[in-house]
Amino acid sequence: MFNGLRVLEVATWTLVPAAAAVLADFGADVIKIEHPVRGDPQRGLATGGVAPSLNGVSVTMEQTNRGKRSVGLDISTPEGLALLYRLAEQSDVFMTSFLPDNRAKLGIDVGHIREVNPDIIYVRADAVGRSGPDAGKPGYDMSAFWARGGIAHALTDPAWDHPVRQRPGFGDKTGAMNIAFGVAAALYRRERTGTPTVVDVSLLGTALWVNSSDVVYSKAIGGDFSRKEIKVTNPIGHYYRTADGRWIALLMLESDRWWAPLCRHIGREDLLSDSRFGDAAGRTAHAAECVRELAVTFASATLAEWRERLAPLKGPWEAMLTLPEVLEDPQVVANGYIADVKHPSGQDVTLVRAPVQFDGELPDLRSAPEAAAHTEEVLIELGYSWEEIGQYKECGAIA
Repeated sequence: MFNGLRVLEVATWTLVPAAAAVLADFGADVIKIEHPVRGDPQRGLATGGVAPSLNGVSVTMEQTNRGKRSVGLDISTPEGLALLYRLAEQSDVFMTSFLPDNRAKLGIDVGHIREVNPDIIYVRADAVGRSGPDAGKPGYDMSAFWARGGIAHALTDPAWDHPVRQRPGFGDKTGAMNIAFGVAAALYRRERTGTPTVVDVSLLGTALWVNSSDVVYSKAIGGDFSRKEIKVTNPIGHYYRTADGRWIALLMLESDRWWAPLCRHIGREDLLSDSRFGDAAGRTAHAAECVRELAVTFASATLAEWRERLAPLKGPWEAMLTLPEVLEDPQVVANGYIADVKHPSGQDVTLVRAPVQFDGELPDLRSAPEAAAHTEEVLIELGYSWEEIGQYKECGAIA
């Protein structure tokens, strides 16, 4: 899809790098700029024990930086900045997570990059948005997306003594797909009109979109919808615990369509002749009694037993899986949602593919680069001689 497209990534951590990784999955030549000494600070998450490693390989870096080329470049030096501009001249997209003050200080804001390449698509992503009193405020997904965006509040039981904690990269990975969409739309516009675009994505804006139902419902009722007591009105749109402490999720919104087949598959044909539960209206009026009947039934067998008994029922029900079970889910495997990528160390690293497929084909994923692994290769492509590359190394502009 993006073969022939060059993306220049000047970013750290996850939000922008994950978006660039999606573009790389589909053929873009992504050049990741890293500090020649420190690299992307995300590389330190594994060594610091924050994220796991696989025999010394950072799975965090592999997931969010696969398929790229890494150039070690100190853009705070005049020589390094000049090299960055050379790369920008030959790029289609410039992506950054640097905040406004740093962009201006380093000379990588929109005006600087457009001066060397007027047609480039410029992408900037941040915590809380480009406007407003907090514009330029630093932040990460747990702060800007999870906390400020209201998601932590919506998911935290008021009786708990601490907020529910975000799972790793929730806001970043979601925002990354927004960025990828923005890039694709900007490329389409440029192809049709010749006009380049500045694309803005924030973690806060991403949070509002993800939680837009709660947000607009709260506005509609003039209160906090996440604290509104929602009574069960459809007993077959509910969770039920199994005998071994697992859960079955039913979401049979067309209640009259699924009630009889469900009762037969769970061995409760007697409920079909119960006048209280004869139709959707009756099951709503007697929801508590119906839920109790179903709860007792589902508690009588293990999850494995229920999965076997419900397998012929091609309705909207699912078992609540653990993460190891998700990895082995036949649907996940059959659709290629995960992939084993061969790392240069010789071991396979399991990664999650982007949730988009084109023409039924799965792109081959490539390993993430070591820091500055492609510096010389890229500079040679730009036409620099080995003597010039040596000079840039001596002055500290490159690794």
